Order: sequence, then C-alpha cells, then structure tokens
Amino acid sequence: MEFSGMIELPHPYGVVVNDAGGANQIAAIVERQRYKPSWVSASGPAVKIWNEYFAGTGFQAGFHWIPVSSAVVTGTGWSSDMEYLGRVEANRHRVRSIAVLDHWVNYRERFIRNGRELLPDEVWVVDEYAESIAREAFPGLKIVRQPDAYSERMVSQIGPLTDSTPKRLLYLLEPMRTGWGRSEPGEFQALTYFRDSLDQLNLNSPAEITLRLHPSEQRGKYERFLNEFFPVPVRISNRTLVKDIEQCRWVAGCQTYAMSIALCAGRTVFCTLPPWAPACQLPHGGIVQIRE
Repeated sequence: MEFSGMIELPHPYGVVVNDAGGANQIAAIVERQRYKPSWVSASGPAVKIWNEYFAGTGFQAGFHWIPVSSAVVTGTGWSSDMEYLGRVEANRHRVRSIAVLDHWVNYRERFIRNGRELLPDEVWVVDEYAESIAREAFPGLKIVRQPDAYSERMVSQIGPLTDSTPKRLLYLLEPMRTGWGRSEPGEFQALTYFRDSLDQLNLNSPAEITLRLHPSEQRGKYERFLNEFFPVPVRISNRTLVKDIEQCRWVAGCQTYAMSIALCAGRTVFCTLPPWAPACQLPHGGIVQIRE
C-alpha cells in the first residue's frame, strides 16, 4: 500500500497517552492535523512530551469526555494501564478507538491486561515494517499507515555528519524488562557487553561516551557505570535527543526506537544485545549487530 498523505482525525476527538513512544508519535501526528484534540488525558512521560509540542495544554482528569467525542486516539505502551483503560471506555460508549503502534514488537500483548484482550477499532502505524507486522498480527482489523511524522520532524532538526562532528558515541539506554535467564537486568548486561566489545568496533578511539536515559528511567540508575572500567570518559546526557544525535558520530543501544532516528540521520548504529539475548527486533537494515 502506497501512502498518499496524512489521514485527518474526526472532530471532536481526544487523546490518551502515557508512554513516551506513543506520546511522541501521536503528538507529531496531531501537530499536522487540521483540528487539534478537544481533550487530552496524559500521565507519566507523556505530560512533558505533550507540553513540548503544545504548551499550556489543560489535561483532563479521567475519561468523562469520551462519551461526547467522535474518536479516541491512544498510545499502546507498557508502563501503565491508562491507555488500555481509555480503550475500554471508548468501547463501552461505542466511540471509535484508534491505537497508535510506536515500535515493532509485542503487538498483541499491548492490548491485553489481566488476561483480557481488547482490540481497538483500528490500528495506526507509521512505516511499512510495522504495517506488515500489524496485518499479520491482527487479521481483519483495520490497519492505517500514516506518515512517520515524528521521525521526519526529528531528522529534519539533526545536523549532518561532518568532519567537525565530535568523536562521541551516544548510548541509548532502555529498560529490557528481562534478564534472559540471568540475575542481572538485561539493560545492564547489554551495557557491560558493549563496554567489553569496544576494542572490536574500530571506532578510532571515541573521545567520550554519552549515556542517554530512556524517558521511563531515573537518573541514578546507571551511576555505577560512569567510573566502571570504560576506556574513555562516560557521562549522563542532559541534552535533547536531537542534540545528542547531532553531537555524535556513533550510536549504540539494544532496540529502542531512537536508534532508527539515528540511522536515518546518517549515524553508524550498533546493536548491543549480547549473544545470549534474543535477536534485535528492529527491522531496519544497516544496524551493526556487535555479536555478529
């Protein structure tokens, strides 16, 4: 299916967001809409993200607005039940429910809580990879492909890779929510494996490694890695994602969405999943698998 342009949302509509990935995708889609949402229910990382796009938004407490809306657009994150409960309310009031997928993994699981699966009326995706996966995962469900407004927005703000780009490596952190059968969380295993593999990457000695926290992580989580046997200085980023990617030559991480943005911005991207972990779920060609 070739995509011809942004599909408009029916007015009035509302948005329910919590996790960062869905909030970024939905905010970027909404930014291009003729009509902005009449209601926004947000929590967690989504509050800050939404205000970065639309300053001064008056967030709704609860879902009292759903019965009078034409559609409800939700994220599909894991960190809370809020987005799922928004779809429950939309289903109860027979309001059109649109769920936006912001990654390429665990599609059916995103719609299950306490053993109950509740699918939306339609699923929105933003690239051909997600569209293919969604059509296989949800036969018979309406799948709509929108342009990847978030990636386009981000890449347009990132300066090109040049000779003056700092010799810095950006490590994109993320909670893996599994230890792959070991006692240590997977994100720590991957970071250690990356550290131990640095000499094999032929990077011509990066001057610095910047660790960028996932929006759902606390700053102190990786403090022990700042002085733990890295051959170059390591620090925690306090810049925006755009500036972090712009100010580096190389990017590493497990399988976070931001790796795809760095790839589109012309950076060399490494996957740090160790050999005992499952394969990287990012479908993009060009990501260097360190374990291979």
